Amino acid sequence: MDLQQFLAEWHSDSPFVKVHTSGSTGAPKPMLVEKQRMEASARITCRFLGLKPGDSALLCLPLDYIAGKMMVVRALTCGLRLITVEPCGCPSWEGNVDFAAMVPMQVYHLLQTNEGRERLMQIRHLIIGGGAIDDALADALVGLPNQIYSTYGMTETLSHIALRRLNGPDCSDWYTPFEGVTISLTAEGCLVIDAPAVHEGPLVTNDIAVIEDGRFRILGRKDNVICSGGVKIHIEEVERLLRGHAHVPYLITKVSDSCLGEAVVLLTTATDPAVLADVQATCRRVLPPYWVPRYVLSVDQLPFTATGKPARAEAARMAQMLSRK
Repeated sequence: MDLQQFLAEWHSDSPFVKVHTSGSTGAPKPMLVEKQRMEASARITCRFLGLKPGDSALLCLPLDYIAGKMMVVRALTCGLRLITVEPCGCPSWEGNVDFAAMVPMQVYHLLQTNEGRERLMQIRHLIIGGGAIDDALADALVGLPNQIYSTYGMTETLSHIALRRLNGPDCSDWYTPFEGVTISLTAEGCLVIDAPAVHEGPLVTNDIAVIEDGRFRILGRKDNVICSGGVKIHIEEVERLLRGHAHVPYLITKVSDSCLGEAVVLLTTATDPAVLADVQATCRRVLPPYWVPRYVLSVDQLPFTATGKPARAEAARMAQMLSRK
């Protein structure tokens, strides 16, 4: 979808806009969302960041998903001056920008060059969402002088409902919900969001979280739990512990196992036997014994969604197929 197509849909008589979920746990699904709720979300974000009419907003995300659509809606609703560039892995623009939203992959690529790093520092308020921000990327952002945030949200909440600062004196691992958003936990520890401005009724997520002083921290997804030999293992926690140690591209997933019920699997694009042996040794060194992958499997390409998130369902399918060979 291009900008003119979205603007035509936005200015149509329909009170709804069609969006698609990200597809991180399965095929992307279409859903209709109310324009007035998108406008409410836009006002909440702009108010939180102190954005004013006339401020510039950079659109460098595709308009196929909610994140790109919401950048346009923020500009329309709050009077921001929209700057559009080609959505790609390493966006390019000229001059200072008051506000931009990016996925982690874009930020990572920009940080690889001095020119890209300078561009990032020209953004007064940068929000990053659509995927996990690993420790290495977070560390690379700590020293930048602008305001950089990680977002928490989903298509159903019309982009984010909470932010956490990634740099500066307010840097934190904890997300602060927007005004009007309340949070709680289910008996299983899943986060429940009550954000009446953007979603009708409480929204029970699949994210395992802890809450403290009105803020929350995400441990992993409920459906990303591996039950192996009676031990519950969070896929994201395994990946987090391996960051900075396993020097190959990888994803953690699971396969059914006759003995353990489910077994931990590491998928990687590495193929050299010596490298794979080193990966296995690294896992044994840095992970608790029950978390060590039972299988290390080579794949041609790790599965990711169009927005850069791990495609967990596809990873599990690939692992199950390969483990049977």
